[in-house]
Amino acid sequence: MEELARLAGITVRTLRFYRERKLIPPPRREGRIAWYDDHHLARLRTISALLERGHTLNGIAELAEAFDHGRDVGDLLGLGAPTEETPVRLTPAELADHFAGEVTAENLAAAMELGYLGTDGDDLVHISRRLLDVSAALVREGIPLADVLAAARRVREHADALAELFTALILRHAPEDDLKRLRPLAKSVVEAEVSMALDRRLRKQP
Repeated sequence: MEELARLAGITVRTLRFYRERKLIPPPRREGRIAWYDDHHLARLRTISALLERGHTLNGIAELAEAFDHGRDVGDLLGLGAPTEETPVRLTPAELADHFAGEVTAENLAAAMELGYLGTDGDDLVHISRRLLDVSAALVREGIPLADVLAAARRVREHADALAELFTALILRHAPEDDLKRLRPLAKSVVEAEVSMALDRRLRKQP
């Protein structure tokens, strides 16, 4: 414990306090010996970084709880799924910087349930650089992250329905092997229709 505290630049008393608040996971025990590792050190450095950015210990505790119960990155990314999205690896501190004041346990749980966030060691992985950037931009425009995630859930439902529609259409007239090849055509139809729908909606504005 003394060695870990020294490496993290904190006192043993502070480390004990963090353990009591469950801000760090318990050590591995062998008899009366408690072993800490690089994951504990990384968590302590993350806590220090978040405190420097003005986050409270209560907020950090919520983040730690959600982080410890997050989805594994393997579950998040899946195996062999075709995608054009680029995953992004983030520390909890970097995620907090993207959504200042909005990284609550509830929002983290919602993002993980949607499949936007997963964990890999002491890091978080966002499934899509594009979605991360757009979500952060909406929050900077004053839209609460909780509302952004709620909208994303509804978009996901419609997107799944569209995917089912085009899959059924293609399979009625082509072999299954053609699904991946014809995927860009389905995407182009959806993008064009959403673009025109937004134009129609804007024209209705007074």
